[in-house]
Amino acid sequence: MHSPDAQHFGSLPSATGGIARLAYAKLKEAAVELEPILMKAGLTLHQIEDSAARVRVRDQISFLNLAASVLQDNLLGFHLAQPPDLREFGFLYYVLASSEVLSEALQRGARYSSIANEGISLKYIEGTDISISFAYVGVSRHLDQHQIEFWMVALIRMCRQLTGLRLAPTRVRLTHRRDYASSEFAEFFGSDLEFGAAIDEVAFAISIKHMRTVSADPYLNKLLITYCEEALSNRPKHSGSFRPSVENAIVPLLPHGKARVSEIARQLGVSQRTFARRLKLEGLTFSEVLEGLRRGLAERYLADGDLSISQIAWLLGYQEVSALTHAFKRWTGKTPRQARLQTAF
Repeated sequence: MHSPDAQHFGSLPSATGGIARLAYAKLKEAAVELEPILMKAGLTLHQIEDSAARVRVRDQISFLNLAASVLQDNLLGFHLAQPPDLREFGFLYYVLASSEVLSEALQRGARYSSIANEGISLKYIEGTDISISFAYVGVSRHLDQHQIEFWMVALIRMCRQLTGLRLAPTRVRLTHRRDYASSEFAEFFGSDLEFGAAIDEVAFAISIKHMRTVSADPYLNKLLITYCEEALSNRPKHSGSFRPSVENAIVPLLPHGKARVSEIARQLGVSQRTFARRLKLEGLTFSEVLEGLRRGLAERYLADGDLSISQIAWLLGYQEVSALTHAFKRWTGKTPRQARLQTAF
């Protein structure tokens, strides 16, 4: 078992890099020139080849996005999560697999997941059903779709393997947008699947709570929990950049025209004065963050051929397509339609 504390990046959240390595293997199999893609994502060959080396979460997300584009696989994260032996996920798999019942396994998975990926915080919620929610920490959520879909698939696969049953989630919610749900998604996740949701979560019927795991091992579990608790206590505290938190609060409010300073500050639990001061410390203003976010989202949405220009304008909080066109031309010198045509070819 590799130490999850092998490498850190100061205030930037890091991950074990397993997903990036799976994407790298896929690119290598396709005989793609790998060095330019690694460099563009901010990764090194050493980080890929050394399984003990950690990577920045934002770099892993960037690498997955680049790999998906090169491979022309818009479901890359979904696809990458299905073939691997779950034991390849390392200590987190063994913590869950050695737990006595499934609810206990899920609670421990939520508690210790940040050791594997500091950029995602899982929360176990038990009520009329059992849900696991995903929150991004120190990383802008809007940049990602492949990593989160990988995590969702891996979690459901884990539940199925631990119980020996093909458990179906009662609902799956993802905050990024897809204008369609492929038959592959429906077959794996079930029919209650929503994109553009207010939260990233997967839920199961409360009846799974006391399901016994087929690989329970109390002795191993006790040993692993001691190890994980020590690892958690030794992890550095990440203050991180304020910008990702602001961006993550802005995105769901954009289509509704509510992405205002007062509302974002309220959601983040700070006064408008403190909000402005914290951005200023990073050399930013709210308008600069909003502008940069809109540009990044516009480029991503334009790459999705299923979203119309008018839909994109609405998603970015513009009341008229002409407002989006004017802004996009200011950013890039091109109209959204011109940019889309160039992307297509």
